[in-house]
Amino acid sequence: MDFRDNPEEAAFRKDVQTFISAEYKKDDDGGTVSAAQAASAGGPDALKRYNDWIKKLAKKGWVAPAWPTEYGGAGLSVMQQFVFNEELALARAPRPGGIGITMAGPTIIVYGTDEQKKQHLSGMLQGEVWCQGFSEPGSGSDLASLQTKAEKDGDDYIVNGQKIWITGAQYAERMILLARTDPEAPKHKGISYFLLDMKTPGVTVKPLVNMAGTSGFNEVFFDNVRVPRKDLLGEENRGWYVGTTTLDFERSSIGTSIAQGQSVENLVLWVQEHRRGTLPETAKMVLAERSIEAETARLMSYRVISLQNRGQVPNHEASAVKIYAGELNQRIANTAMNIMGLPGLLTRGEKGSANDRHAPNKGRFGRVYLQSVASTIAGGTSEINRGIIATRGLGLPRG
Repeated sequence: MDFRDNPEEAAFRKDVQTFISAEYKKDDDGGTVSAAQAASAGGPDALKRYNDWIKKLAKKGWVAPAWPTEYGGAGLSVMQQFVFNEELALARAPRPGGIGITMAGPTIIVYGTDEQKKQHLSGMLQGEVWCQGFSEPGSGSDLASLQTKAEKDGDDYIVNGQKIWITGAQYAERMILLARTDPEAPKHKGISYFLLDMKTPGVTVKPLVNMAGTSGFNEVFFDNVRVPRKDLLGEENRGWYVGTTTLDFERSSIGTSIAQGQSVENLVLWVQEHRRGTLPETAKMVLAERSIEAETARLMSYRVISLQNRGQVPNHEASAVKIYAGELNQRIANTAMNIMGLPGLLTRGEKGSANDRHAPNKGRFGRVYLQSVASTIAGGTSEINRGIIATRGLGLPRG
């Protein structure tokens, strides 16, 4: 692994740094990766700041770094994409993305018809919000067992069923939807992939409020929803293979590892201001350990990007990063609570309220503590990822 930039990468890094320094005004929305996430976390003001920033990125052609230039993307190399995401994370600037840019768009580029590309890609570049309709109440880790049905009826499919844990569905204009079109086929072979208009009659979205008080996740119900044949992506009954196509080049989790290091730095700064001279030596050792772990996570991300840069596909390596980062999120959150005590549980309330004034670090640690519970579940449970490491990394037998 070579940690140094080559001359081209160094020049690009300087370009990104100069742009961020000139155009990005720091606020509380660092790390946001979608309009839906900005709206959920900070309301209309946060959404406006996010959209203004994305417009500035769009002028540079950096909204879709991985997309080919002929579709409006930046056509960046793997390493340029990594540099771009790393610098945004270091500056705590929102990263362009969301389901449209990182998942739906690249999949449409590969599998879509000319009509589908023309209809959807430009909207994504202009901020159209998409969501991902994959998980169901009984089909999460075992996604291929999904039961939402799409039955052919003339030139339409009629969809009935339910999806859950759908991020940003309450703001989305479109959904990438997996539904079963052949109930008699083996579970991986009877699924189709649709590009659903969320305004279609019969679609009902019910936000799920988590214990952090935010409603990023949703339930989505389908009651005789008509989806036109033209919104089928790829071949009928081949949707599983469309859905598992991995086209998001930023799989290294560099943003996560940098954010973890910044969280530890924020905690140290709070200690220096509020607990100087009173913090036990054991707590100082724990802070040092968290800092080392955050740097370890960053080095693991470097390993993943190094594999990608050599044309290899990270598999169990990406799973190792996911496990380590998820569990580290929880360790950092628990460390913060142990050091701060009860004030650490405060999150921001109405501006000027007692809760807002006394919440350490603008309530970030309280939010992180509540949200960290999901770190080892969302995006693939630690148990699933350990299975991947065991079978694909260590060559151990299944079962």
